[in-house]
Amino acid sequence: MRHALFFRRFLLLLCACITGLLTSCSVDRTHVLRVSIPEQRIALYKKGAEVARFDVSTSKFGIGDQPGSNRTPLGKFEVARKIGEGEPLGMKFKSRQPTGEIVAVNAPGRDPIVTRILWLKGLEDCNCNAFERMIYIHGTPEESRIGTPASYGCIRMRSRDVLRIFNTVGKGARVFIENAPLPIPREDEKDKATFASRSPATQS
Repeated sequence: MRHALFFRRFLLLLCACITGLLTSCSVDRTHVLRVSIPEQRIALYKKGAEVARFDVSTSKFGIGDQPGSNRTPLGKFEVARKIGEGEPLGMKFKSRQPTGEIVAVNAPGRDPIVTRILWLKGLEDCNCNAFERMIYIHGTPEESRIGTPASYGCIRMRSRDVLRIFNTVGKGARVFIENAPLPIPREDEKDKATFASRSPATQS
C-alpha cells in the first residue's frame, strides 16, 4: 500500500515536471513581425492577418551583419529573449538591466535603450551574428527620429509602440527584416488593423 502511494506521488510529480518543461519550451507560432527597411515600418501579424503597423528606425549605416558594422541585418529571425516586463515607459536599460532612471521623450542629448527589449536571434547564414551583435527591437527616447534610419543596427520604436509589441508576441515569434516594402493589407485587415500615426508620441 505504501509503495502504491509512493508510486502515485512519483507519477504526479513526473507529470508536473513534464508539463512545466513543455510550457517553458513553448514558442509563439501565432504572431509574426515584418520590418521594411525602405519604409521604416514594422507590421504585426496574428495568424497571417495584419493587426497593426508602426514606424521604426533601422541603422543609419545601412544593412548588413558584419560584426562592428552597426548595420541592420536582413532575413529571418526569432525573438530569443524578452527583457523589461513590468518596467515603466522610458525606463533606461544598461547591459539589459533597468537602471531606475526614466528618460523623457526627446530628452536633449539622450540616446539610451528604454522601455522594452526583444533580443533577436538570426536563423540564416546572412544574419548568424545578430544575437552576438545584440540586435534588438527596443524603445528609444529619440522619438522625433522615428521613421528615419537613425540606429546603430537595432530596430528602434516609440515606447508606447514597443510596449504593445512586447505584450503581444512571445519568445520564438518569427521576425522578418526585409529590404522591401511591406505587403499591402487586405481590405478586411484595413478595417481591423491599428495603423499608428507618424506624429511623435508623448509618454503617458
